[in-house]
Amino acid sequence: MAKVIGIGGVFFKYTNPEKMREWFKAALGIDPNEYGVLFAYNGFQASRAYLQLGTFENNTDYFGAETQKAMINFRVDNLEALREHLIQMNTTICNEIEEYPYGKFLHVEDPEGNRIELWEPDDEGFGNDIYNEMK
Repeated sequence: MAKVIGIGGVFFKYTNPEKMREWFKAALGIDPNEYGVLFAYNGFQASRAYLQLGTFENNTDYFGAETQKAMINFRVDNLEALREHLIQMNTTICNEIEEYPYGKFLHVEDPEGNRIELWEPDDEGFGNDIYNEMK
């Protein structure tokens, strides 16, 4: 039987997509293309990378505004430094950095008010246990 083998993308509607692509570059340091941003996995990493398809209750406030139906989670390499950079850019910071065995998290809003989750993974606490469960 044919099956899904991964997530090929996460898509959002924006009032001004070009401005958002510029913000992604300036604020988050990711180079956009004409369609948004393309990420490659394992091209530069020695370890396996993961992408979570999260399933949340319809009434969760985790995404911020009730009208927001999706949220993207970006893996980052230094959450504290990125937080300081985003503060300098007057980005809305939604909470304090939270730490868990599998990494650190912070929520911010993009210029159009969409909540974004930033995650600095701790591969020791995350990848190995989950990957072994998937086998």
